[in-house]
Amino acid sequence: MTPDAGSGPDASQVATRLLDWYDRHHRTMPWRVPPAERAAGVRPDPYRVWLSEVMLQQTTVAAVRGYFERFTARWPTVQDLAAAEDAAVMAEWAGLGYYARARNLLKCARAVAARGGFPDTRDALLALPGIGPYTAAAVAAIAYDEPVAVVDGNVERVTARLFAVEAPLPGARPWLAALAVTLTPEARPGDFAQAMMDLGATICTPRKPACALCPLTEGCLARAGGIAAELPRKSPKPEKPTRRGFAYVATDPSGAVLVETRPAKGLLGGMLGFPGSDWSASPEPAPPLSADWQARPDTVRHTFTHFHLELTVLTATAAAGTNPERGAFVARTAFDPGALPTVMRKVWDAAS
Repeated sequence: MTPDAGSGPDASQVATRLLDWYDRHHRTMPWRVPPAERAAGVRPDPYRVWLSEVMLQQTTVAAVRGYFERFTARWPTVQDLAAAEDAAVMAEWAGLGYYARARNLLKCARAVAARGGFPDTRDALLALPGIGPYTAAAVAAIAYDEPVAVVDGNVERVTARLFAVEAPLPGARPWLAALAVTLTPEARPGDFAQAMMDLGATICTPRKPACALCPLTEGCLARAGGIAAELPRKSPKPEKPTRRGFAYVATDPSGAVLVETRPAKGLLGGMLGFPGSDWSASPEPAPPLSADWQARPDTVRHTFTHFHLELTVLTATAAAGTNPERGAFVARTAFDPGALPTVMRKVWDAAS
């Protein structure tokens, strides 16, 4: 299938109506420059645009606000972030999930600092480590006003409804992206991208879209056909498998806690956690030291993108001077459960 912009709304009218709506109803966010300030010549900081877009992947605006404000208070420029210690960044990221993003964040920050700043085109941004097509387009459009389409889940939904695209996701994504290109204006493409996102987040919502309040009701084919709430359609998702494992929480007589830094690659890569077994259908016990391990009554359950995880938590008090096979004891006064990824915080809660 190929996009047929001629069968949908007029692109110039979409841009005019949507930007007028955005000027009056835009969401206030700590990484945004409001449209009135942009009109007065204030340019968005590409560092803040990039950081927010990386944080927002697979995460909600509400969840990201606090993290963004803490990050930018601690590391106000990309050069500051590039000079940060890996462990400090990973600890600040804890709880946001998808930890490969934090590792790529550092790689990209260091590459940008080395070249003296962010490039100003989508194609050049794509050459940076950890930046994919969506993030490159978002930074190029929002920070530099390059007229490129920025397509996230909100934009896909708005576009699917405007053109009444009934082909299901994820197969329809290339078609929706091509249609979004036909809508993107040469003037104010950054504001247009953010307007599409705001429209999808506040009015053209997944369930019960508020079509009566939408500035694009006229010309919306899904609205005309009475199928707006049904779009975009989605292909059935395969059932997630369940993996299991063991997590070991040890303390010594002084109260010090045994922790380890996970390998750089893989799930929770580079994050602080508790020693454990493999995560599989039939995990093998793998205690990090010899002790009288006791299983806790509560199973820890956590869901990742591709599987559910169930962990049996075992606790023990190690003898003074014990040298563990994995990890190291950290003084209780230096141990911060808040710096742990979410699943490891659940392990700590189950062990306490």
